[in-house]
Amino acid sequence: MKLITSRGNPTFKELVKLQESSRQRRIAGLTLLDGIHLVEAYLALGEPEKLVVSESGRKNPEIRFLLEKITEVTQVTKGGGANREAIAIVLPDSLFREVSTVKTATGLMAVVPIPSPEAIPVQKGEQAENFRVLLEAIQDPGNVGSILRSAAAAGASDVYLSNGCADAWSPKTLRAAMGAHFLVRIHEGANLAEVARAFRGKVIASILGAKKSLYQMRLTGAVAFVFGNEGAGVSDALLQVAHERITIPMPGGAESLNAAAAAAVCFFERVRQMEAGSA
Repeated sequence: MKLITSRGNPTFKELVKLQESSRQRRIAGLTLLDGIHLVEAYLALGEPEKLVVSESGRKNPEIRFLLEKITEVTQVTKGGGANREAIAIVLPDSLFREVSTVKTATGLMAVVPIPSPEAIPVQKGEQAENFRVLLEAIQDPGNVGSILRSAAAAGASDVYLSNGCADAWSPKTLRAAMGAHFLVRIHEGANLAEVARAFRGKVIASILGAKKSLYQMRLTGAVAFVFGNEGAGVSDALLQVAHERITIPMPGGAESLNAAAAAAVCFFERVRQMEAGSA
């Protein structure tokens, strides 16, 4: 392992840029995974570019086991001890906290390539391929991450994000998604109207005040759900290409649901219908 103690070190500066800048992430084609769970989730796809460990994190048995597992694989696939050592760096706890995006640092981060949608091995079959999600200008990274997590759990194959959505690969979005990035195909900067027109199924926009309830819809066929901006909702242009507009009944006093909560309700109503249909 290589010990870095200076803020002026080029590798440390790169870590800071990847943590802070979506532009830098796009230019480098890299992102930063913060935490043991996210690093483990990525390993189903490939090897990290770098592992970053805090000095105190080296004492964590779970982190030590993961480091040994990754470095052994790297040694076999790339050959030689030099490659094995180059993949991991150690930071003093103070420097690690400067890069970490969580309040209580776990002691492990990884720099990984941002995978192309085609690199994600999603579940095959009619149910997965016929379930997609379109997000229009959803700006909160926590909402985007939570929707990705629910979409992956409900069996969606693809999530399309328009321009104006939060960065799908930012540390906050990654934390909220809890590994879902490596279970669904993510398409950023998508033309949602074109995606909707090309989809061979029912495009359903979730909006306030629609005449139809979610629970009146048959969701067992090919479905693409559309969710709009937290304040403005779904744009008129996208509503024009949607086949259905639905609302989620809310008998309580609240006027609306959080975008991520609304998405989860819709996704798992589809799951319920699919399960009922196969019973």
